Amino acid sequence: MPTIKDVALKAGVSVTTVSRVLNNRGYLSEELKKKVLLAMDELNYRPNELARSLSRSRSNIIGLIIPHVSHPFFGELTGYIEEHAYRNGCKLLLCNSWQDKHKELEYIDMLRSSRVDGIIMGSHTLEVEAYQQMNLPLVTFDRQISPDIPYVCSDNYLGGQLATTLLIEKGCRNIAHIGGHPGLNILSGLRAEAFADTAAAHQVQHTLLHTDDNSFDVAAYERLLAQLFREQPGIDGIFAGSDMIAAYALKACMERGRRVPGDVRIVGYDGIALRNMLGLPLSTIRQPIEAMGKLAVELIIRQVHGESVSAEYILPVELEEGATT
Repeated sequence: MPTIKDVALKAGVSVTTVSRVLNNRGYLSEELKKKVLLAMDELNYRPNELARSLSRSRSNIIGLIIPHVSHPFFGELTGYIEEHAYRNGCKLLLCNSWQDKHKELEYIDMLRSSRVDGIIMGSHTLEVEAYQQMNLPLVTFDRQISPDIPYVCSDNYLGGQLATTLLIEKGCRNIAHIGGHPGLNILSGLRAEAFADTAAAHQVQHTLLHTDDNSFDVAAYERLLAQLFREQPGIDGIFAGSDMIAAYALKACMERGRRVPGDVRIVGYDGIALRNMLGLPLSTIRQPIEAMGKLAVELIIRQVHGESVSAEYILPVELEEGATT
């Protein structure tokens, strides 16, 4: 494997000059740059990115830890984060935690060892102290950790209000919300809070069901829906905490001969692209997924440059009515 010394020898320059070309430091003539780059190309030389990051105190790499890249919301979010990181001259190092505390800790250690410029956290299994001790620029999704760590989320409470109000306005009088476990202490829990508040204000019968600590267990969605139809056979409206849960609610209705929206109306949350591929286009609360991903990258970069950032970034949501209401 060729080294930086081999490149210097072939180009007829010093190792320092090759290093300056690699790091774009100091004045260098175009002719000299071309000579070094040609030597690199002929030798098929690839610089050691870790060594370069040590010399310039930046790696231009951002770490991203999410629960499940296979989940459509996180898949879309990851795509937008990668795109905007790349546009800003950064690469993305993706970690899939599967909501496993030990795995998340191992990934954090790995990212720190890789000298990433910052970490975007979409997985939140650890205690607050673990995040505060990273000593890296950090941005979280849907979890408020401390006044020093910025978080990005959609307006979860408003989204819950819009979804529940829509069901009530459509004539639903026995409604349910299925979402993540409230013990996870994430801001998406405000969707359930808004659901309960809005239903109570309209004196509408309502039920709250939630998953266990693993909010992305699709088998749990089916168990909860079976429980719902068993215990509340007259259910006529479902506000799902995600479009994925809403898709399973639609499936459960079809299996039980319940017409949507004739017998049961369904509203999801997220606004993922797949919502229009379910046979019936899904009514949903659309999060600005691209804007959220772009903002997370910008907040990391601003912190890297020593800029101060706010702790709270709540982005607006929109109700998009499809065929399920």
